[in-house]
Amino acid sequence: MSKKTNFTNHTQEDLAKFVSDKRDALRTLRFAASGSKNHNVKEARTIRKEIARALTETTARKAVAAK
Repeated sequence: MSKKTNFTNHTQEDLAKFVSDKRDALRTLRFAASGSKNHNVKEARTIRKEIARALTETTARKAVAAK
């Protein structure tokens, strides 16, 4: 992904699905990389950052809703 995804337009369910899908992608990437040479070494870092951005947006929404 070349550009950052704007998560403010997504629903809470979309964010949860996005995080779940990215965690699965990261898991498969890790297991695939253990047996062979990984061509894109920065892909795992990118996926982790995308997960963090989505979780940050989720936490921010919960904080706003709690007020």
